[in-house]
Amino acid sequence: MSTPPDTQANDFSDSPCEFLAFRLGGEEYGVDIQKVQELRGYEPVSTIAGAPAYLKGVVNLRGVIIPIFDMRIRLKLGTASYDDTTVVIILHSSNRMVGIVVDGVSDVTTLTPEQIKPAPSFNTDFNADYVTGLGLQDDRMLILINLDALLQDKELDVAAANA
Repeated sequence: MSTPPDTQANDFSDSPCEFLAFRLGGEEYGVDIQKVQELRGYEPVSTIAGAPAYLKGVVNLRGVIIPIFDMRIRLKLGTASYDDTTVVIILHSSNRMVGIVVDGVSDVTTLTPEQIKPAPSFNTDFNADYVTGLGLQDDRMLILINLDALLQDKELDVAAANA
């Protein structure tokens, strides 16, 4: 499968792309399936002093230290709660591995280029660079996350270096 570039909001591949769909609150988001390494249940993490609130801490995953951050807090979607359906998605992007905490994982869905629309412009404090586009499939809409933009954060770099 071809992968849509994460850096261009309206320059998608000519062939269908697969996305892992996950839930945050009442919305569904999607991330390029080729960036997903594994899914794990939420487990306690080692916290890092002075880290931003969305960085929950780090875990040792088979000898690799992985920063874990909460997407609800990162995207300013309210208070996070952790239960049996909470999932950590381990991703690789821009030569780094990270884990993101989400409310739950729905499925893997295939979207054609015609089903992927550019992200609208926002007149708010929300950083629209985090959204690659919108995936429309029948009555379903996935907010497609731009991992590279989301993970290009100096605070995250500093916290990962301190780990």
